[in-house]
Amino acid sequence: MSGPLRQIPVGVIAPFDLALDRELWRWVPDDVTLLLTRTPYVDEPVSIQLAEAVSDEEDVRRATHELIAVEPRCVAYACTSGSFVHGLAGEKQLVATMRSAGAPNAVTTSGALLEALAALDVRRIAVATPYVEDVTARLRDFLGEAGVETVGSAQLGLAAEIWKVPYDVTAQLVRDADAPEAEAVFVSCTNLPTYDVIAPLEAELGKPVLTA
Repeated sequence: MSGPLRQIPVGVIAPFDLALDRELWRWVPDDVTLLLTRTPYVDEPVSIQLAEAVSDEEDVRRATHELIAVEPRCVAYACTSGSFVHGLAGEKQLVATMRSAGAPNAVTTSGALLEALAALDVRRIAVATPYVEDVTARLRDFLGEAGVETVGSAQLGLAAEIWKVPYDVTAQLVRDADAPEAEAVFVSCTNLPTYDVIAPLEAELGKPVLTA
C-alpha cells in the first residue's frame, strides 16, 4: 500500500484573532500542508497599536522556533498590518527575525504584495481595507516607500470582527476604492474573506485584484 501523499510543509504565523484558517487552506494544493501557530492574545481593537503588538519581534521569533520542529520549507508571517506598520525596514526585520529563528525561507504578507506588484509591473494601485483611516494611511505610506503610488483608497473603519464582513460589502468596498488610473486593486487584511469575490471583481473591473 502506498501513501500517505508526501506533503510540503509551510509554517504560518497568524495573528491571534485570525478566523479564516479554512480560507488559507483553499489556496493550497493537495501536496501542501499548512502548519499554523498564533501570536499571543492582545486586548486591543484593530489599530496601529494592535499591528505593532502582533508584530513584536520576540513573539515572532518564538512562534518561528515552535514551527521549526516539523521542518517547514518556509515560514509565512500572515498579518498584513503587522508587516507594513513599520514600513519597509519593519517588513525586512520580520523576515530577518524568522530566518534567525531557524526558518529556511521566510515571507510576510506585505512583502509578498510587493513581489506580486513587481511581477505584474504595477506602479499605481487602489487599496481597499477594513481598517480605520490611520492604519490604512500606514499601508499607503508603505506602498509609497516601495515606489508604488496609491491612486484610490477606501476603508470600512472596523475595529473588530473583520472576519464577519459579507462578500457584498467587500465587493462594494473594492468598487469604491478603484480609480480609472489604478492598474490593480489590493484588498488588505488576512482576516477579511475574499476568496470567492476575486475572479468576479477582476472580470468586472478589468484589472488584477490582489488580496492578502
